[in-house]
Amino acid sequence: MNPIPYERPVYYYETDRMDCVHHSNYVRWFEEARIHLMHVSGFSYESLEASGIVSPVLRVEADYKTMARFGETVVIDTAIEGYTGTRITFTYTVRDKATGATRCTGRTFHCFLGASGRPVSLRKALPDYDAAIRRFAPEAAQNPRRAD
Repeated sequence: MNPIPYERPVYYYETDRMDCVHHSNYVRWFEEARIHLMHVSGFSYESLEASGIVSPVLRVEADYKTMARFGETVVIDTAIEGYTGTRITFTYTVRDKATGATRCTGRTFHCFLGASGRPVSLRKALPDYDAAIRRFAPEAAQNPRRAD
């Protein structure tokens, strides 16, 4: 899958007393970019929730490279790294729109839970949704060992 870009301005409230974006905001940006990727790729989070399934974050990784500052615009390139039907992993590269400088890279790991709060396989529970994800997950990304 080619990364899907998501663009957003850096807001003043996201900065801290060091005049740069507080590190916790990058994780929020990952979430925004993930939801955007899912929407434009045809497997929206809204449709997942409407079917009674949620996809909580199991783990987040972030590697901060350079500081983003108020007034800049960042582009977050997001892609699926791994998908098993029960778990999915996304990768993120946050870069400055004007300079291309990398601000942060990261990954998020998610599972799928049904209304009972128990893990579900999208292959069984939502085969059409599963097929939509598989169209965007490269063959190598569909290896269960990579996404778990």
